[in-house]
Amino acid sequence: MKDKYQTDRIFPSAAEDVERANLSNSDSDAYRLAFSDDRFLLRDELRAVRLQLEWLKPDIIQDEHDIESTVVIFGGSRFPDPDYAQHKLQAAKNTLALNPQEPLLIKKCRIAEAVVQNSRYYSEARELAKRITLTSMAHQGKEFVIVTGGGPGVMEAANRGAADVGGRSIGLNIVLPFEQQANAYITPELCFQFHYFAIRKMHFLKRARALIAYPGGFGTLDELFETLTLIQTAKIKPVPVVLMGSHYWSKLIDFDFLMEQGAIEEEDLSLFEIVDSVEEAWRILKQSWAVE
Repeated sequence: MKDKYQTDRIFPSAAEDVERANLSNSDSDAYRLAFSDDRFLLRDELRAVRLQLEWLKPDIIQDEHDIESTVVIFGGSRFPDPDYAQHKLQAAKNTLALNPQEPLLIKKCRIAEAVVQNSRYYSEARELAKRITLTSMAHQGKEFVIVTGGGPGVMEAANRGAADVGGRSIGLNIVLPFEQQANAYITPELCFQFHYFAIRKMHFLKRARALIAYPGGFGTLDELFETLTLIQTAKIKPVPVVLMGSHYWSKLIDFDFLMEQGAIEEEDLSLFEIVDSVEEAWRILKQSWAVE
């Protein structure tokens, strides 16, 4: 009878040795194999090892699934689909009607109205992701695969657009105390979770052929400006960077002011384009990728 540990390998696998070690009658943590000892792996001294693991796991799995290039779509997690935004606005109005002079309720109602306006970006991201994913599928699903932060809002819309046309998409989630949960539209085997922001951002850009930034908050700005800095300093090769929504971006950031103050060069303004429609964004991407 073949021994259950017998394989074609010269040496036993790590998994086999873990199983063997578990047969021991020792309960001491010191006796456990180091790589199967969760307490040991979570020690502060092992941070460098955990950083390496967070780099390797998504990278190896994407290679195994033949992901050769990606398209990054960023955007606000708090800009939901239009129907839900309208629902929240109506709820805010109903609450305000009970106490129409309450300043906090007035403010919440105004914000809810703004979110309804911004919910159009959910619809736009979903549509743009559909077009990109159809192109990806024409390349056997290996190129131009949608990747998002994996959460709600605009991120969900992009993953949803890929799913609408039967394509794959990636989600790079991160553990947060609030708000961040994997949306339902990510391809399950390409849904990853991170502890370290820095490693997550490296994965966003490793395979990127373009970055689309929809309106969003601190996280969107962080990811956008890191990308622009890396392109500006030649740390990565230039890729199209498209900012969706001229009204939002012009109110939020005065790029011309940065140039006029000598903080950036005039040529740095060519590192990105600001557009107002899916058609404009799609034209820029097709031209860069030389696809139809």
